[in-house]
Amino acid sequence: MADYSMMEAALDRLAGYGPDLRNGLTNHAPMAAEALAAMGRADVVMPWIERYRANFLPRPRRRDRVTRDGWRAALGAMDRTEDWTAFFAEELNEAPWTEVLERWTARFAPGICASATHGVIRVGHAVRSLDQLVSPARIRELAEGLGYWAANYQVLPSAHDVRPGMRASEAIATVPVVPPAERKFDGTIVSSLAALGDFPAFAPVIGLIDVSGSLAAIVSDLTETFVRVYLANAHDFLSTIVFIHGVTSATAVRSILPHLSDATARAAVRHAWQAGCGLYSAFATTPPLAGEIEPPVEARETLVDMAIANGDEHAIKFTEACLREYDWNRSPAYLAAARHAIATLVV
Repeated sequence: MADYSMMEAALDRLAGYGPDLRNGLTNHAPMAAEALAAMGRADVVMPWIERYRANFLPRPRRRDRVTRDGWRAALGAMDRTEDWTAFFAEELNEAPWTEVLERWTARFAPGICASATHGVIRVGHAVRSLDQLVSPARIRELAEGLGYWAANYQVLPSAHDVRPGMRASEAIATVPVVPPAERKFDGTIVSSLAALGDFPAFAPVIGLIDVSGSLAAIVSDLTETFVRVYLANAHDFLSTIVFIHGVTSATAVRSILPHLSDATARAAVRHAWQAGCGLYSAFATTPPLAGEIEPPVEARETLVDMAIANGDEHAIKFTEACLREYDWNRSPAYLAAARHAIATLVV
């Protein structure tokens, strides 16, 4: 059973720190805290944060005000995260949080791949926390998530055509993969996604899936597809991190769907598909794992305990995401993927 009793304490503890870490990677603390709460493990939230905060950086300084008339000029300006957070704090002070979420998700959906999908993932965790309780700290966290999404905004090549859409599990077989010799990786996932601009075959991917019908079922098909991509391609620490995000970005979209208009929701799902395909195209070496998948021997609560004992932020967040998706779609692939990540992401 979920236990959000420590969320205010956790968010207050994190309020003085920025969205990135000393190692140049994303600060996952608020997201992991929410995932632990969702798994009912409020008891370990604060101890986990205390261990993780050695890599924290202070909040970046503000540079200039983002305005409602001039926000487009600041989109994708990574040095203006704090400006964007302040902008969304104002937006959330003046309108209901659900209204703000709808307005800006409609605008930001094409950039779901921003910061290797961490923008939408942070927003998804913030929204799920707000679904439990609306508080100043949780509203502030939504402002932080939207601000991070905006400052890191990035789009993938898109070329819509008129071919009929397919299920994600069918369409993934038609997604082109960048030949290994042509891949560009400078140490970040973002760089490899940006390099898809030099791979024209990727652009039609956006139109491959059919997003009509039940959105819950479409998201389940999406997450199982990318869990199977994960199981086929996650072989070491880096590849495990890469392919985790194809799943967790889609689960983040699931969290925000209930608060979106139908048009915005379907656009978000389509771009979540595109983002997961971006990771697949840029990094995969093997098609998704097909057929029956043997579940791990461990029970659900044992997997939770193992993820916490592992301590890695991705192991915690991915385990929670896989268990949540398993509740929607009883495929053992989710459980197998969580078990694999726990074993691979050794801190």
